Amino acid sequence: MQIVVACGGTGGHAFPGLAVAEELRRRGHEVTVWDSGRDVESSVMRSWTGNIFSTGAKQLALKNAPAILHSLLRCRKEMKKARPDVLLAMGSYSSLPPVLAAKAYGVPVVLHEANTVPGKAVEFLSRYAKTVAISFDMTANYLRGVKTVRTGLPVRAGIAAGRRFDFIPAAAFVVFVTGGSQGAHAVNELMSAALALVKEELDKRGEAVKRPLYVIHQTGLKDEGVVMAAYAKAGCPARVHAFEREMANAFASADLVVARAGASTCFELAACAKPSLLIPLPSAMRDHQHFNALAFARTNAADEGIQAKLTPLQLARYILTKYDHPEQLARMSAKIAALATPDAAAQVADVVEGTVKQA
Repeated sequence: MQIVVACGGTGGHAFPGLAVAEELRRRGHEVTVWDSGRDVESSVMRSWTGNIFSTGAKQLALKNAPAILHSLLRCRKEMKKARPDVLLAMGSYSSLPPVLAAKAYGVPVVLHEANTVPGKAVEFLSRYAKTVAISFDMTANYLRGVKTVRTGLPVRAGIAAGRRFDFIPAAAFVVFVTGGSQGAHAVNELMSAALALVKEELDKRGEAVKRPLYVIHQTGLKDEGVVMAAYAKAGCPARVHAFEREMANAFASADLVVARAGASTCFELAACAKPSLLIPLPSAMRDHQHFNALAFARTNAADEGIQAKLTPLQLARYILTKYDHPEQLARMSAKIAALATPDAAAQVADVVEGTVKQA
């Protein structure tokens, strides 16, 4: 079969899409990935060795209307030429032009919604889809009258197969901070200040000799230098990168992860069985990151922190509590591992194949 996987916009949509694309290609299908062509996608798409078509899709805003129209025309032209057997679209604004183009030429559509609360794009486009694959059971409540199948969220290949970085001291307590592929300025500021306080407290205790603090921090492009300087000033050993290219090893190295609550991050944490503090993005559409975090926190698989209420001192105390009580981390690890869906890519691929057979 010829299959198009539209998965642009952010790493949170691209990584799951690529995971399914790889699974479909492994099954012998010819797969083309459609991204939006944003700079932030380039580092993500580097792992895909197949065909890529950039749609030029833009976020849904009045000022972007000309670009969106241009993207739709590009997608219609490419869809007419390629005539795939099915389109899998992974959500976000980048799904709009591909799905509308598929509808125009009678190409069956499968959608995937990563988050608990569907985005506007999936909510609107679901009327054109044969099936919407969902990551959380509760998502079906928002998509009445639409066929949904819970598949979980595919995670990037090999994310759970990392190894602890060999340059980190064996006894170190490792905190991994990540705001996703684009970074999170507020989290960067809070955590770099909080971890400086943790380092100071451990130095006072003399614990730094027994179990020193080590930080891994993915900052995004804008904050890399500032965060690096903050850890240097605090005398805190740290691996700081705008974009962490060895995420599997970063997760494997971490005793505790502090992260945004995008669906991809949540399910990668589950796949890696990592205890975590989730700090939802306050401006996320429909507050979906809060509901993602809540779905994990309800089962004690993760803790949730509300950004507006957090201070560096509170975060430092939280981290020190986990440092002092490793049994808490062990319980969280077991709880979050139970939420993993290791076969999610295969389940989504099954839905895609089944859609073509039913068409």
